[in-house]
Amino acid sequence: MEKIIAIVNVVAWSGFWAFGYLALAAEGLTDRQLVIAALLAFAGLITGIAAYMKLVRAAEASGYARKSSQLDAGTRNRAHERKAV
Repeated sequence: MEKIIAIVNVVAWSGFWAFGYLALAAEGLTDRQLVIAALLAFAGLITGIAAYMKLVRAAEASGYARKSSQLDAGTRNRAHERKAV
């Protein structure tokens, strides 16, 4: 499953850069074409970020990457309760 997400990540970021470049640098395009290129670039951005975050979580869960130093919700709530008392 991670390989599919990685492929989606690469395709999404490629789409973001390609359509973003078209939206910013292309000359002679109609307004409709510019809007479509910008929307496709935005879709690539959102999809790329989501796929990247899934890859990061999968890498942490598999032990390939170091876990983040953030506390889990239960530990954080207990710490806040002790601090308030």
